[in-house]
Amino acid sequence: MTRTRCRVLSCAEHEGLEFELLDVRTRGQYLTRLRSLTREEQAEWGRREQRALASLVDHELEHGCNG
Repeated sequence: MTRTRCRVLSCAEHEGLEFELLDVRTRGQYLTRLRSLTREEQAEWGRREQRALASLVDHELEHGCNG
């Protein structure tokens, strides 16, 4: 029972991390459609996306979960 519960929680966490990554990417795309980004802003969006992706990959490696 505990193992099943962990899998459900891991999948829910995985879904949340996927959503965060999608959100960062989508917001960045919308912002670039509104105006040109400075180099600093582009770098910040790149870092945000890298952090979100790293969190997702770390979760997958730690929990063996892929959605």
